[in-house]
Amino acid sequence: MNDIELLGNTGKAQSFIDSIKTGNFLFSFVISYTQTCEIPGITFAGADKDSIQFTPPADAEYLHYGYCKTIKNIPMTPDGKPTPAILTKTALESSSIPHLVINAGSKISPQLPFIQTGLTYGKNISEEFAMTDSQIIQAVDYGRIVGRSLASMTDCLMIGESIPGGTTTALAVLRGLGFEAKVSSSIPNNPVELKNRIVTSALARIDSEHPYKIVASVGDPMIAFVTGMLSSASEISKVILAGGTQMAAVLAFASKIGFNEENTAIGTTSYITNDSNANFTKIISEIADIPALSVNPGLENSKFSGLKAFSEGFAKEGVGAGGSIIASMIKSGLSSEKFLELVEKEYHRIFTSL
Repeated sequence: MNDIELLGNTGKAQSFIDSIKTGNFLFSFVISYTQTCEIPGITFAGADKDSIQFTPPADAEYLHYGYCKTIKNIPMTPDGKPTPAILTKTALESSSIPHLVINAGSKISPQLPFIQTGLTYGKNISEEFAMTDSQIIQAVDYGRIVGRSLASMTDCLMIGESIPGGTTTALAVLRGLGFEAKVSSSIPNNPVELKNRIVTSALARIDSEHPYKIVASVGDPMIAFVTGMLSSASEISKVILAGGTQMAAVLAFASKIGFNEENTAIGTTSYITNDSNANFTKIISEIADIPALSVNPGLENSKFSGLKAFSEGFAKEGVGAGGSIIASMIKSGLSSEKFLELVEKEYHRIFTSL
């Protein structure tokens, strides 16, 4: 447990960990899409512009099968750095934590059994409102239904996501809701100026301070849906928001519509909490008095450049990686050294089977 750093209210964080040590975990993986990701230079979540839409379903397929069906290889950057799903898959399998997939606005459906919400993807916030008022009401309501159901099956529900371009919509939501956020990126050279320009122009179109209206205008379906999940699930079980920037936006929206703080924590990687371009820990503490858990997966010690890249600023987080690693450490006592050994084995398997 020495590999998990407790941030914010450390007393609450330790109590949260103690309360779930002997319980059952369930990982829910929410895939979604925002056309904001199609803005050139905004994300590296795919080999090129046309392949970005396949990243969320491919992540889901890889978690289940160990390979993908909608695309030939697993999602990776143009120069071959793998999806953070490799970290999630290793963590979940090392501790026998079950998972399921929820389609909450993904453009492409994965080729596996999943929960279908029927939600549509978000529009490009640099050009128009992301969603209509009725779409966001539906997304939150559907999230509440799914969250209530899943929470009743487990002691600790983890929620991860895959939505390319999601840090930009998350930044817009955080700022729209009144938080002076600075957010991380999937690339070391965070396109801060581009993101700020998009967010500023998008926020200028909003004519209401109502939280629903703000998220409908500049957010994405994932934020709305997962906020609904959190609001109902936290009334029944413990919930770990497994992610960084996007989950901070979820937490911000949830703070406006209601959730149970006592049952909620956010878990991410040290690559997010130590990111000098972002202010993740500060923003979380301003939003709510909940435990923030951070883990260093030890990837800077990897013999593979593709894994070491995570510690050098690529991806940093995604597909619930940080929260999944934290859960596996809590459940089975997995150390960062053992995790590195297992993820290197998986990395070798992937790249020798290409």
